[in-house]
Amino acid sequence: MALKTGKEYVESLRQLKTRVYMFGEKIDNWVDHPMIRPSINCVAMTYSLAHDPRYTDLMTVKSSLTGNTINRFTHLHQSTEDLLNKVKMQRLLGQKTASCFQRCVGMDAFNAVFSTTFEIDEAHGTSYHENFKKFLTMVQDNDLTVDGAMTDPKGDRSKAPHQQADPDMYLHVVERRDDGIVVCGAKVHQTGSVNSHWHIFMPTIAMGPDDKDWAVSFACPTDVEGMYMIYGRQSCDTRKMEKDADVDLGNARFGGQEALVVLDHVFIPNEYLFLNGEHEFAGMMVERFAGYHRQSYGGCKVGVGDVVIGAAALAAEYNGVEKASAVKDKLIEMTHLNETLYSCGIACSCEGCPTKAGNYQIDLLLANVCKQNITRFPYEIVRLAEDIAGGAMVTLPSETDFKSDTVVGNNGETIGEICHKFFATKEGVSAEDRARVFRFLENICLGSAAVGYRTESMHGAGSPQAQRVMIARQGNIEGKKELAKYIAGIQD
Repeated sequence: MALKTGKEYVESLRQLKTRVYMFGEKIDNWVDHPMIRPSINCVAMTYSLAHDPRYTDLMTVKSSLTGNTINRFTHLHQSTEDLLNKVKMQRLLGQKTASCFQRCVGMDAFNAVFSTTFEIDEAHGTSYHENFKKFLTMVQDNDLTVDGAMTDPKGDRSKAPHQQADPDMYLHVVERRDDGIVVCGAKVHQTGSVNSHWHIFMPTIAMGPDDKDWAVSFACPTDVEGMYMIYGRQSCDTRKMEKDADVDLGNARFGGQEALVVLDHVFIPNEYLFLNGEHEFAGMMVERFAGYHRQSYGGCKVGVGDVVIGAAALAAEYNGVEKASAVKDKLIEMTHLNETLYSCGIACSCEGCPTKAGNYQIDLLLANVCKQNITRFPYEIVRLAEDIAGGAMVTLPSETDFKSDTVVGNNGETIGEICHKFFATKEGVSAEDRARVFRFLENICLGSAAVGYRTESMHGAGSPQAQRVMIARQGNIEGKKELAKYIAGIQD
């Protein structure tokens, strides 16, 4: 089965024995839990669009490993065209879900681990690259969702992994056997972990010789013995658990997901090992994954931005101010910022080049510039959206009030009738539609979806300083100085 449908994906999750905890309790039927299901719907969209004739060329591709048609989310990029199509696909899915669709981390991990294992084998005579190719072939053949897990808790960040008071602050090997290794530790802020069939674990920082037990990368099933997830909270998340909730959810169908992933003496067979003590390659794996993932934000966040701009324009129209020059100017600015982000994602893709392993890597400098802009522009887009929408976005009575038949006042009017009366606007626009667009903007700007747009824009794929470090490293200041010396006539 090379291409699952959205429905088949959801049903496949039911076959897993993933251990999920939320609010201090184990969640047995997590697939249908109202707080979790919207995030599953997001992933399902990556499967459904692959069967839509309008998007086949974008969503599917021929595998470089098998020649079979596969979902692009399981693909190894073979050209700059593949890198471009990745960004275009991510923008499309952002438009379709207005949230985080979660398969990007796995796709970016595939490409980073593929090229890094090739170079580890070249240096050490190991067989990690072959291990990885067999693993990815299985993923492609079964159209699996794989979470790319990189971020460790880190403990005292002034200390290296081997210096931590608690060695579990970085995922590490606690036992090496003839047939595999045993690992302990955790990964935090893991996007889509609960909704994944498998995980790829990677180091989170460059490491030295004393950190070799922490220099580890491998794959394992999400329901492997000894691994469990503690679901992350989001603002307004329990609204999804309210009876008959709809309008107040803003984005009732889709949502993001993060979790703490804990590994308690998990056994990993040799066949799924991709790095095991070769500490000098930890930094390479981190840099390559981060580069791919920072490129991703030039697609997914732009797609969500398209929806934010549309919602702000609707709010202006429903408020009767769509013709005001100040409103038009704000929408122009939002569009300018959003398309600038997209331009960065396209640019780093166009400037991509082949790795030693044969897959294509983005231009690392431009990918980091892309993500640096992502840490800023969505905040301004959200600010302008809030400006256009007005205060009602955060002061609106609840959906229950709009439906209430409780009589108040001297004229026998119900609470619901009063809400509809005083939140009415221009003719032809219902108070409910106006409330829907306000709640959607609240969800994007302040609520659950803010994790997949605003806050994730800041910290996802590394904080702003992480990109600035890479920009400094890749910026070639010395080369630019030589250009200036030549033009100025300076000779050393």
